[in-house]
Amino acid sequence: MNAYDLAGFLTGVVCVWLIVRQNIWNWPWGILNSAIFCVSFFIVGLYADSALQLVYIALGLYGWWAWLHGGRGRTSLGMHHISRGMAAATLLFVAAATAVFATILAEALGSTVPLWDGLTTALSLAAQVLLTRKIFENWFLWIAADIVYIPLYAYKHLPLTAALYVVFLGLCLAGIVSWHRTLRGSSGSGAPA
Repeated sequence: MNAYDLAGFLTGVVCVWLIVRQNIWNWPWGILNSAIFCVSFFIVGLYADSALQLVYIALGLYGWWAWLHGGRGRTSLGMHHISRGMAAATLLFVAAATAVFATILAEALGSTVPLWDGLTTALSLAAQVLLTRKIFENWFLWIAADIVYIPLYAYKHLPLTAALYVVFLGLCLAGIVSWHRTLRGSSGSGAPA
């Protein structure tokens, strides 16, 4: 365990806990968490996960704006369900991106875990994009990613990060319950804004 692992654990728990609560302050915490993990993952050779953190920083800035001003008439963004078209596009993206990332990681960067690093990167990117738009189904992609991340980080000797993703998995389940209650209490259909 190193200082980056510990800092990533603490900022990550705060960030996801705030997401579960639909609190706008999740975004600055997430940006800080991404900066920490960018360095940590690069050190242990998870290059795709390291690069992914830079994308998270950009998506974090966008998500922060979108949650505040991304609704109709620049109002706060409401939660909603994914459309069928977006669901199909998301699944196609995950499949194609996994193949591309795994190939690049294996051939250009010599990754020891190209498929798993590529898969988690693709799932995480898709989940983060859905999260920036407050789409309920983001939680299912995060769960799929977490199930792969936990053993991957343990294998890469990042025990605290692996433990963090166990916590994230539990928070994802809490997020599903919390966000579902919100959707049920609102219009029900959750049409996108």
